[in-house]
Amino acid sequence: MKFDLHCHTKEGSIDSKVTLERYVELLKEQDFDGFMITDHNSYKGCRAWDRIKHRPEFADFVVLRGVEYDTKDAGHVLVIMPDNLYLPILNIRGMTLRRLLKIVHRFGGILGPAHPFGVRSSSAMYFKNMKMDLFERFDFVETFNTCESPRSNELALQLAEKYDLPTFGGSDAHEERYVGMAETVTHDEITCNNDLIHAVKAAHPFYAGGIIREYTAKAKYKDHWTGVWGYKIYNRGLSKLISPYRKYHHMKLPFRS
Repeated sequence: MKFDLHCHTKEGSIDSKVTLERYVELLKEQDFDGFMITDHNSYKGCRAWDRIKHRPEFADFVVLRGVEYDTKDAGHVLVIMPDNLYLPILNIRGMTLRRLLKIVHRFGGILGPAHPFGVRSSSAMYFKNMKMDLFERFDFVETFNTCESPRSNELALQLAEKYDLPTFGGSDAHEERYVGMAETVTHDEITCNNDLIHAVKAAHPFYAGGIIREYTAKAKYKDHWTGVWGYKIYNRGLSKLISPYRKYHHMKLPFRS
């Protein structure tokens, strides 16, 4: 089966222009079996899919539900929880990686770094506090991201091989022209989140690959020191501002970590 495992929807990410329906249309045209919603700190896209998934035209297409979570100290992390489990705390950016790992694993989910050698402001390996003993606790690594350079993806693959972790590929698409430019291929029959979680935990083989897109002006800005520090200041400031709300939802977890 072939999936695009890093997709941002118009329903769930303010910077995406691609609707759920359009994702299905575009990916079916490219012979994909499904994709995963990975909106930024939000399950809005996933809940929107839950409202339309029973339409006949979607019957033979798999949509997985995930989140791209903004951590305090390790950049962006892809999180996949068991079916029908939407933890409110995953809608609130700013947890440390250590806490995120504990919560996700406690509730039976899996997680892995998105573009670990990608944009410096949001990629795990460019955070000085990133501890490799924590990296060992990831369940997979995104080793191919259409937005990143060949070198970035190569280093991510080397990291996955070093820690013997499954490899994911995703387009990280926010615009139609990039949808399906990356793929994750597996021999497993994946029909839901639980199937994907089982395959990853069982260390079944995954192939990740695709096409690198052009180096855009937006990407150049994100790599420039002004973009890096601008984002870090924004992310840390917002995380600090909403920390009481995050602490409230942490306290409401059935099993606190």
